[in-house]
Amino acid sequence: MPDNRAKKTQRHLTLDDAIALSRWARGLSPDELACAKEGMVERQIPAGGFICRQGEQPSCWIGIIDGLAKMSSDWVTGKTASYAGIPAGGWFGEGSLLKPEPRRYDVIALRDTRIACMKRETFRWLLDHSIAFNHAIIEQINERLGQFIGLLESERLHDTDTRVARSLSIMFNPVLYPGQNTTLTISQEEIGHLAGVSRQRVNRSLKLLEDAGFLRIEYGAIAILDLDGLRRFGG
Repeated sequence: MPDNRAKKTQRHLTLDDAIALSRWARGLSPDELACAKEGMVERQIPAGGFICRQGEQPSCWIGIIDGLAKMSSDWVTGKTASYAGIPAGGWFGEGSLLKPEPRRYDVIALRDTRIACMKRETFRWLLDHSIAFNHAIIEQINERLGQFIGLLESERLHDTDTRVARSLSIMFNPVLYPGQNTTLTISQEEIGHLAGVSRQRVNRSLKLLEDAGFLRIEYGAIAILDLDGLRRFGG
């Protein structure tokens, strides 16, 4: 598969579009939704830029409007641990806002990325006033915990091909990243960043997964043919 850069998003989503597509917004009353919109701003992050940094005090809850980000942290040994890719539709950082402590991870834009930032005060107000928002946050935290347990298992017990398969399948979690279709616009280099392996090694893994019938390699994208199989691969 040639290492082509990922295709640009076909439809330019607005901030209001991103909010409307979010699971957490579906149960809000009109007043609560208006408060959420009033307490939110949009920012643009260039490829390679930090969306948030390890050690900083969190000031907002963050959603990806379009683009792609990687959650990771640097260890004192000099190694970098990659936790997850965050595609468009994903929101993160709720745990950091609920705890009075600095962030424990970096989030880096892997391509030019637009983000939505909900102010801490707005986030806390919604928690205090909206049962539906509370349920959505609890569900998200529970899914995130399961995701990280799976990543830890994959890192310790599975081979590189399985890590690549898991890195792809994670981005189709319907709770954390709603609205994903069966084709993921992503390059080999971006997959390598998410899985913590080289682009050349990603190429080998993708070919193996394609031959097994789990996916199809397309120009600048991956079409998922068997998501359940991809999730179970190597397990």
